[in-house]
Amino acid sequence: MSGTVLGSFLAHGVDLLYQDDPVLAGLLEREMRRQSEVLTLVAASSITDPSVLAAVASVAGNVTAEGYPGARFHAGCAVIDEIESLAIARAKEVFGARYANVQPHSATTANEVVMFSLLRPGDTILGMDLSAGGHLTHGAKVSVSGRAFHAIGYGLLPDGAIDFDRVRELALEHRPRLLICGTTAYPRTLDFARFRAIADEVGAWLLADITHIAGLVAAGLHPSPIDIAHVTTTCTHKQVYGPRGGLILLGREADTPTPDALGKTLADSMQKGIFPLFQGAPVLNVIAAKARALARLATPEFRELAGRIVGTAKALAADFLAAGYTVVAGGTDNHLVILDVAGSTGLTGVIAEKALEASHLVVNKNRIPGDTRSALVTSGVRLGTNSVALRGLGAPEMQEAGALVRRVLAAVQAQGEKDFALDGAVREAVIADVKDLCRRHPVPRYAAS
Repeated sequence: MSGTVLGSFLAHGVDLLYQDDPVLAGLLEREMRRQSEVLTLVAASSITDPSVLAAVASVAGNVTAEGYPGARFHAGCAVIDEIESLAIARAKEVFGARYANVQPHSATTANEVVMFSLLRPGDTILGMDLSAGGHLTHGAKVSVSGRAFHAIGYGLLPDGAIDFDRVRELALEHRPRLLICGTTAYPRTLDFARFRAIADEVGAWLLADITHIAGLVAAGLHPSPIDIAHVTTTCTHKQVYGPRGGLILLGREADTPTPDALGKTLADSMQKGIFPLFQGAPVLNVIAAKARALARLATPEFRELAGRIVGTAKALAADFLAAGYTVVAGGTDNHLVILDVAGSTGLTGVIAEKALEASHLVVNKNRIPGDTRSALVTSGVRLGTNSVALRGLGAPEMQEAGALVRRVLAAVQAQGEKDFALDGAVREAVIADVKDLCRRHPVPRYAAS
């Protein structure tokens, strides 16, 4: 309520922002207006609840608190300890974990902590190849994960599924110390148990990065790796609908001994890997926001939302397939729909991205399996339904969205790999239709009561 000390303080802060820095305030207001009037189909984003944003804006950020609850290197942390302990308890409850570290600044940091806590520079890691749907931190050559370690990549079968026979062959050949199962652009269900069997066969640690499916895992709509993998990581935006940040989670392996690692057990190693190995003081206002977001994941309303995430993605994939587009893996089991736009329309991914953005439809260019184009051009686009599902869109609205995407792409004339011309009349008509769709499905809880 606005009458509380916290509510009054936050309102006062907004007043001061407009008074002292109208330029920045104006930019932030423009961005809020933009988000309300565009259809965001970016798989790597979601819409954060105002209560979570309020926690980010809280005075918890004023506290320096190196260390962990009950073992800080600074005074004045009694309340902060309660906030972090609350976030830890909620993370453990939501994901069924025995250990949770809520301090990672991002999932990238969390992945690097796991690697540098359990491995030595030059050790071999085996992760999904970037062009097959993996992440930079899974061994890409441009990432520290691919520079500090000897990274081997696995790929997909022609039908878009993970080639487990090849994963096993590579594991037996290279004997990695770390096997990574996790993706950034893989629309099918992950078989964590099969990955664990391969890891055990070669004596490797298994890291499950569930950044893109954490919400579905929490809701029970995707198998959980918590008690299968040695370590599980995730970001706290995307499907957790929280602030930018990360989590490290351990299940039954929490007390597993870690020879040559930072601590005596996996839990010890992860604890020391975050602080003092990789990070100093945690960002306590963000941890408070993580606590708030995690509480929302435990509600029946979130399970309903998770079901809508999957339902809208399946409807969108089916709509594109019916229209003759090539959908990577032939469909989806989660929130991701990967389109081969080059094969379907003759356009590059970057042209499709730019033309759609100009029409208030936000997607991102993405490489597809076997892609010969660079990551800055690509042959595909990646769509995701986290944000539209939150807005309440269902299958009929996804057919509308799919038709609008195709209408724009049909009106584009490519002029090389990156430049294009777009029919202005089509663009304006699509913008009007997108705005109408957004008005019919406003972002919930964003309007002041």
